Amino acid sequence: MAKQGEKGLYIALLSVHGLIRGENMELGRDPDTGGQILYVVELAKALAEHPSVDRVDLFTRQVIDKKVDGVYAQPEEKLSDQASIIRIPFGPHRYLRKEKLWPHLPSFVDNALPHFRKLRRIPDIVHGHYADAGMVGATMAHLLGVPFIFTGHSLGRVKMERMLESGAQREQINKRYNMDLRIEGEELALDSAPLVITSTHQEIEQQYEMYEHYAPECMRVNPPGVNLDRFSPPVRKNFQCDMRVEIDRFLHDPSKPMVLAMARPDERKNFSTLIHAYAGNERLRKEANLVLIMGNRDNIRAMDRGSRKVMIEVLYLIDKYDLYGSVALPKHHTAADVPDIYRLAAATRGVFVNPAWTEPFGLTLIEAAASGLPIAATNDGGPRDIIGACENGVLIDPFDAEKMGQTLLEMIQSPQWEKWSEQGIRGAAETFSWRSHVRRYLREIRKLLADSSSSAKLPARRSRIPEVDRILITDVDNTLTGDNEAVGRLLNELEKAGSFTGFGIATGRSKESALDMLEELGAPPPDILITSNGASIRYGRDLTEDKAWKRHINYRWEPDSIRAVMSELPGVYLQDEEEQHLYKISYTIDPEKAPTVPRIRCILREAGLRVDVTCSLKMYLDLMPIRASCGLVIRYLAFKWGISFDHLLVAGDSGNDEDMLSGETLGVVVGNHSPELKKLRGRPRIYFAEGCHANGILEGIEHYDFFGEINTQEDLNDS
Repeated sequence: MAKQGEKGLYIALLSVHGLIRGENMELGRDPDTGGQILYVVELAKALAEHPSVDRVDLFTRQVIDKKVDGVYAQPEEKLSDQASIIRIPFGPHRYLRKEKLWPHLPSFVDNALPHFRKLRRIPDIVHGHYADAGMVGATMAHLLGVPFIFTGHSLGRVKMERMLESGAQREQINKRYNMDLRIEGEELALDSAPLVITSTHQEIEQQYEMYEHYAPECMRVNPPGVNLDRFSPPVRKNFQCDMRVEIDRFLHDPSKPMVLAMARPDERKNFSTLIHAYAGNERLRKEANLVLIMGNRDNIRAMDRGSRKVMIEVLYLIDKYDLYGSVALPKHHTAADVPDIYRLAAATRGVFVNPAWTEPFGLTLIEAAASGLPIAATNDGGPRDIIGACENGVLIDPFDAEKMGQTLLEMIQSPQWEKWSEQGIRGAAETFSWRSHVRRYLREIRKLLADSSSSAKLPARRSRIPEVDRILITDVDNTLTGDNEAVGRLLNELEKAGSFTGFGIATGRSKESALDMLEELGAPPPDILITSNGASIRYGRDLTEDKAWKRHINYRWEPDSIRAVMSELPGVYLQDEEEQHLYKISYTIDPEKAPTVPRIRCILREAGLRVDVTCSLKMYLDLMPIRASCGLVIRYLAFKWGISFDHLLVAGDSGNDEDMLSGETLGVVVGNHSPELKKLRGRPRIYFAEGCHANGILEGIEHYDFFGEINTQEDLNDS
């Protein structure tokens, strides 16, 4: 419990695909709107109820699409006083299945970060659910400097292996499911997460073990919870509800025990084997009805290909075995109807069956148990743990239809039915309630936060960027350096400015060279380190690299072709290896022999190469991707972190600082500037200081009152 006067935990949950809303969830609408959706919403609500938790935000994708409910377009939806769904726009507005989201995922993090700035608070924990949220969650956690938790739910390597075994080709699998990208995302998540939460022991022992970054010491089993306020046994045998009418209309004798299966129409859910099992056992057909709750549908032809195939197969088998009057197949139900469906089955002394090929999760089994309904489930993963804990049913072979039918018949007729029912109710409450889940969850989080200094997977410290109000960004050579006494006064003023002021470096130096110089000056590690003239951005003490920026600047970058063209020019010499970067090629030029800088630009353009060419001090030439420069970095940072331009003060002295100083930021040109910057004199928001080196930076800070109210009046500009 949080101490009086202290804020409790702030937890960020990420589940980026599917259609997520707080009420009346569209479970079974498609393969992406299944048990995981219910899991993350219920987890958010349950965590928010705990006294030690102050805030829970569930981040998902904003969908603006006339084909889906308008609630999915709302930026925020309250789940409770302390829990909200936060919808982040990324990719096309329309609803996309998860396999189509992978190319758009990098922008999720960029668009989510301003939320934390708006709150003036960053989470204590980031928890990603499924591979896509694992990938973006790992990146987000590194940028924020907080621990990352991963829950895979289902794993790509397992799915890939099974599809290959079934005869599918890897190329076909990747074309439809982007499986290699999914596996890469899972590897990244596992590499980044000091805590992996699984639902079963089998997940750890047989599924995560297939990954290169398998670390069982980081994995904890915490079975999913059930909202026991929703799921409870029927109070009487003649239990009535709206779904009773919907189901009974299919059946000749609705009073028979109900064999209930509930899942989306997916081939892996194995409905066809269940129908074979039911149809092939005459006594079972005589003694029980089969009820199949297979999501919602209006028109089978409008369903996605996989779901349509399964539904057509089910209808074919019902017709083949002439099961009319014995099988119910309702077209519609809501999330609010689900507890009543379980209670209906329990009131008939029925059985819930999950015949899926594999079952890593098993939420419906826990719901059925809490409703007093005995269960028969595939001998795999979740069912093993659930039936082991609740002792409320039987494990079955999902591929043996004959044995499955016989088991279901024996369970319906068994004198143990009442015992199974009672043990399931008790076991669900003791082991699988959300209260018990949250208790275990928070215990692991507290250990993780307490052990943050001992794990190599944990960030060195929390990032300050989402919390700062303004940032000073300065070049190093001849701007920050040159007067050590002035540097000392500047650093002292920065420290006095307080925690709301950030410190950044933008330099042509390499990362190592820049850090060495800062250490020599006695400067603290910067909150933002921009090196190689904008080729790289890193954050915080652990120097987390901004990978989204790397992907951005890689556009049409052809370094080998650039070097080949430049090697033909006279008076142009490659600088030392330490000055080169993956996204920066640096030369020294002899002005007497080399072509002019405009001519070099023209030569590269004529060769079909898109290059940003910058010259400083008339002799140092940097060639970089067209999208990379310190100026573009500044604009990128302002957009990514939600910092207004007039809260960014940039200081420089040479030609490679020109585009950084231009624009809407507050600029300071120090007194010892090179001639290339004279043309900027008189431009709005660029102040030419009289003081040199760090003295000029201090003069600019005073000019704009940057550590105070920030004065941006245009008449302040020096002309």
